[in-house]
Order: sequence, then C-alpha cells, then structure tokens
Amino acid sequence: MRTDRRTHLADAAIGVLAESGLRGLTHRAVDRAAGLPPGSTSAYYRTRQALLTALVRRLVALDQAELHEMGQETPVPRDAGQVVAGISALVERRLTGDGRRRSLARYACAIESVHHPELREILRPRENAARNAVRDFLAAQGLADAEERTVTLLTCVDGLVFDRLVHGGSVSDAEIGRLVAASLR
Repeated sequence: MRTDRRTHLADAAIGVLAESGLRGLTHRAVDRAAGLPPGSTSAYYRTRQALLTALVRRLVALDQAELHEMGQETPVPRDAGQVVAGISALVERRLTGDGRRRSLARYACAIESVHHPELREILRPRENAARNAVRDFLAAQGLADAEERTVTLLTCVDGLVFDRLVHGGSVSDAEIGRLVAASLR
C-alpha cells in the first residue's frame, strides 16, 4: 500500500527528529529526507508547529499499532516469566532499528510537550492490547490496584529504555524481572 504524501512527510519528519534533534527539524530537512522538492513540506504543513503536531500524531499511531499487534500476538501471561519475556521483546524493539528511531523522536517530543500542551495530550498514554495484557495479569494475581501498578511498571520500563538510549547498552531480562517482581509485591 502506498502512503499518502502527508504520512510520507510525517515519517520523514520522525527520522529527521531522531537523527538531528528538534533544532534540526526544519521543513527543508524534511523535504530532503522525504526525497521531495524544496517547499513540499511547507505546502502541507505551513508552520513548524503543524509539522511537529503531524509528526507526533504519526508517532503515536505507529506506536499504538505496534503495541496492539504485540498484545494480540500474546495471550494474557500466565506467569511472571511470560510478562518479562513480553516486556523484553518490546524493549528490544524500542532500542533497535526503526523502534530506536521512534523512541528518540518520542522522547524529544515529550520534552517539547512541556511547552506545548496540545502535544502532551496527543502523547498521553492510551489503552492498547499489550498494556491490557500486563494489567490483566496483575489483576489475575489478586492485586486490587492492578491499573496503578501497571502504570508504575511500564513507566519504570520506559525509564530503562530512555537510560539505554542516552547511555548505550541493553536492558537485561534480570532488570525487567526485578521490576515485574516489585509490581507483584
């Protein structure tokens, strides 16, 4: 399926942001990354804010699709080892390849959202099959506050991803295992 021009530009903008940071996110840089003539990006997204908003919407759509797919592929975990394996698979995706590029862009957008509340609303965590699988597992363990523990667990995992993007390295199953164990206490 061929992507439309707006989606193509938003995808190119994600790449520019990941490679060059917020200062490097310009209409011209996106034109180059998209392989389009100068002025193409500004024809679709007149302002930098419009471009950034489109980028964030696309980023969230890609992330939600990935999380939904992962959640659909995996039934509700039966034990902590399955939770660790599922989270480890997600972390690996977020630290390598296209997932790494999206993670770098996501964190840059999260910082920018401090000054632009409309971006914060788009970036707000959403329900998805993967998150629901973790919550349902914790609830099945008899935890009355499974939703809050899910948020805490996934926020901690997000912190590990951020740390490894900044400092390098990977996240071990043992680290994730300790977070899962803490969520069960």
